[in-house]
Amino acid sequence: MSSSAMAVDKPAKLDVEEYLTTALSASPQELHTFFESFRTLHERKLWHQLSLKLFEFFRHDVSKPYRVDVFERFVRDFEEKLNQLRLVEMGVIVSKEIDNPATHLSFLTSLLARINTEKSPEAHVLLLSTLSHAKLLYGDLEGTRTDMDSAWKILDDLDGVDVSVNAAYYSVAADYYKAKADYVPYYKNSLLYLACVDPEIDLSPEDRILRAHDLSIAALLGDSIYNFGELLMHPLLSSLDSTPHEWIKILLFTFNAGDIGKFESLAPLFPKEPILQENYPFLRQKICLMALIESVFKRNADNRTMQFQTIAEETRLPLHEVEHLVMKALSLTLIRGSLDEISQTAQITWVQPRVLDRTQIGTLADRLKTWTDKLKTVEQRIAPELLVSSS
Repeated sequence: MSSSAMAVDKPAKLDVEEYLTTALSASPQELHTFFESFRTLHERKLWHQLSLKLFEFFRHDVSKPYRVDVFERFVRDFEEKLNQLRLVEMGVIVSKEIDNPATHLSFLTSLLARINTEKSPEAHVLLLSTLSHAKLLYGDLEGTRTDMDSAWKILDDLDGVDVSVNAAYYSVAADYYKAKADYVPYYKNSLLYLACVDPEIDLSPEDRILRAHDLSIAALLGDSIYNFGELLMHPLLSSLDSTPHEWIKILLFTFNAGDIGKFESLAPLFPKEPILQENYPFLRQKICLMALIESVFKRNADNRTMQFQTIAEETRLPLHEVEHLVMKALSLTLIRGSLDEISQTAQITWVQPRVLDRTQIGTLADRLKTWTDKLKTVEQRIAPELLVSSS
């Protein structure tokens, strides 16, 4: 018989009374109240309340050795009567108790075959994402990507999706791109995952540090990530405080400020993160681009025609490399404007918005004050003229 046929075969009808009686005699005292509740709720056909009690059971530490059997025999007997998303959530919890890779995948695949995609699309996406994650853990990158893509096709058309479903998809997507060392999609999907969970509750302290570390590395090495705002504002980043990785957090803020001097002072620490050391030339160009952005930002809108020599001084680049740097910034849409090779100037008309630190906010406040002072001067000059003309 094929595995697909086996997946949808319905097991013989369970004698619930006999099963629960046996479970009561074979399980520790701490679990007896659960099996007694299962009997009462099943007899009364209170499926929602039975679901809630099953969740309590599956989350009880003592239940671990009994979870797979309870799900595969007891729950399976009436699973079509349950909310399918809640059923899949139970299945995800139970699947973590299966150590054998083939058995683990078979368990998830069998459950997936029993979920109606049209009637329960969220349940299908959650299970596909979980199956995809399992394949990733077992090194099947191709299978992971196939299931991810299938899940996204369904998810992308859904509105008002349960947060657990989004979290499952973005979690596996982030881990997949991490495995591929693809920094930009990892950064995007990891932040979307964090938006679906409460890191203080859903992540262990070790996981919070690892996630903050990985996001920081991705932000630094992502070839199109020049706005770190969402990460800099995220509470997760404080997980790096007082750890051996704290200097990476400082490096992120250094990039955001375009502070080349501080970047150079932190460079001796790069060997602690070999991936940063290996990518030093890229990071050097990136900090120069950030310094250019900061230099433009500090100038008033009517003072953004910059000499190549000025840019060279503020980015600490040789004069002959300035034009290439500005062209790179233009191609990345970090700035907009034009170059004049004859006059050796760059006219900047726009700079990419980004999150500001306290110093940058202070600079912006000074510019706003200068602007309002100019308005007052104009107002004071024009007011008498208006009075005369109206009299």
